[in-house]
Amino acid sequence: MTVIRTERLALRELALDDAEFILELLSEPAFLRFIGDKGVRTVAGAREYLLKGPMDSYVRHGFGLYAVCLLGGTPIGICGLVKRDGLADVDIGFAFLSRHSSKGYAFESASAVLAHAREVLGMQRVVAITSPENLGSTAVLEKIGLKFERMIRLAKDGDELKLFGITQHVNPP
Repeated sequence: MTVIRTERLALRELALDDAEFILELLSEPAFLRFIGDKGVRTVAGAREYLLKGPMDSYVRHGFGLYAVCLLGGTPIGICGLVKRDGLADVDIGFAFLSRHSSKGYAFESASAVLAHAREVLGMQRVVAITSPENLGSTAVLEKIGLKFERMIRLAKDGDELKLFGITQHVNPP
């Protein structure tokens, strides 16, 4: 089911059929370096990740990470909203297969997700977190209007992360 459409992309809910794509994405060196090792090593593990992560989020929150697909249907990355323990606000996140990076897809999909958060979901505040070394994600976050606020740790012994945020004007329905 397509949730968001842009000029070049369709963002849809992830499904169990996306397990092979998710396994590939979560195994990418950039994903492991900047986002972290989710412990997904098999297609079965990817299905479990989908069930317990994005698919559970759709049911519990009405949003989650979406498959970012070229208009022909090929998934090239993920982008969406996450409600995480340790953060008061919903955060926007994205990751793309390396062969599809540096083509503007992160900016295009993140801009559309931010607009969806404001216009459809009525969210006034959205945040994002990224590792300090992830200059590409930092650039995308700043380009879509988020501002650096402070350094945080999601867990007491976790890595220090940059927290970005934006407060959006929401028109009442």
